Amino acid sequence: MSEKPRLTAIPGGREDRPREARRGAAREPLWREALGEQLRTLRLGQGEKLTETAGRAGISPQYLSEVERGRKEPSSEMIAALAGALGTTLWGLTQQVAEELHRRQLAAYSRPTTHRPASGPVMLALVA
Repeated sequence: MSEKPRLTAIPGGREDRPREARRGAAREPLWREALGEQLRTLRLGQGEKLTETAGRAGISPQYLSEVERGRKEPSSEMIAALAGALGTTLWGLTQQVAEELHRRQLAAYSRPTTHRPASGPVMLALVA
């Protein structure tokens, strides 16, 4: 049997950063996680049960639950079916997910960072 090719990390990605830097940084959400959160938000906003939305999309409630929890990576056809079942379009759903990711990114960058007060030579250089 031939060996399957092994997946490798993207240069400059998460795994290239030192372990210490990865601990302090907030984890960037995966697309499937952000999509699942948005689908759940839309469904609950309409006061629907899993079974109702799943039935209209033509999938099982169990599968929809896994998608909403970010455990499954649905196909583009499945995402379009879910969008339609929730009264939106694939474009509208994609835009909502992208806007939420952007909002999170802005919030992460606007958080105040902890600065240590300057001391010693740094303080003398600042005074001069």
